[in-house]
Parts: sequence; structure tokens; C-alpha cells
Amino acid sequence: MVAATRSPAYDVAAGTPDPEIPTLTIEDLGILRSVDYSSRDGVVVTITPTYSGCPAMREIAADVTARLNRAGFERVTVATQLAPPWSTDWITPEGKRKLAAVGIAPPPEARASAAPRHAGPIPLTLGRRPPSPGCPRCGSLDTQLTAQFSATACKSLHRCNACGEPFEAVKPI
Repeated sequence: MVAATRSPAYDVAAGTPDPEIPTLTIEDLGILRSVDYSSRDGVVVTITPTYSGCPAMREIAADVTARLNRAGFERVTVATQLAPPWSTDWITPEGKRKLAAVGIAPPPEARASAAPRHAGPIPLTLGRRPPSPGCPRCGSLDTQLTAQFSATACKSLHRCNACGEPFEAVKPI
């Protein structure tokens, strides 16, 4: 969205921090789909979960509503849109920078968009794991997966073989 066309309501909603990684906003994560206003409906904010059943969505909706109410918007509705599903490709460059700054490896670029769209089943390559991400602390690519899940289901745990530091990584979706 071009900055000149952003509404005050969009700016308020976009600045809502993610409850799991508060240095990132919902705009940084790419889960903010739209912010619309009409005199009949008030402000309608549409968000998409990072994965089905994400427990943070209820908290995000409450935070968005509270922020907009404090900014003077009395009627606020937060809607959830599931299709198309969220992809890590939607994380903004600023969001990826912020992830790395707090020691979380951002997902690789364009994983989902690199594969052609299929009308039917999506082909899978079994038996191969994606390469381990680079260390957000020292930059080494010599890292290893230590656990498929971290504090949240959308992150995994890794250890850097170069500097020895453990780190989390956002799983590419």
C-alpha cells in the first residue's frame, strides 16, 4: 500500500505489536490484510493467522480494537480471512530485519512463490528437510536443527556450530 493512501485507522492498526514477538508489528509480519471504513460499519480490520489455530489471533484482535478505540474509532470489527493462507513471503523486509535483530532467523526468501501454483494436489519432496537457516548472531551457515518446535509452532530451534549459540528460526510456509 502506498503511504499517501494509508488512512489514520490503517496506521493505528498497522502499529499493533505481535504478542509473541512484540518488536514486530502485525504489518511487519504481513498478517494485516486490510483496514476499511464506512459510516455504516465503522472500521473493519481484516487479519490472517500465521497458521490455522494460532492462539495469538484473539489477543491481536483485542489489541487492534483497543488501539483503534483509544485513537477515537468507536466501532471496530476485526475479521479473520483464511484464504489465501498466510505465507512467510508476506513478512516485510523490515520485519525480517527486526527478526534477525532479536536473534530469530527470518525465513528464506520467496519459498512459497518460487513454486508454481497448482490446481490440484501440491507435490511434496519427502525425506529432505529444508536447509538450516543462517545464524542471526554471527551469520554462519553452519547450523543444525535441534527441535522442530520452539516456543510457538511457527518457529524451530537451531544451534550455530560456529559460535555455539542457540537460536530460533521462523519456519518457511
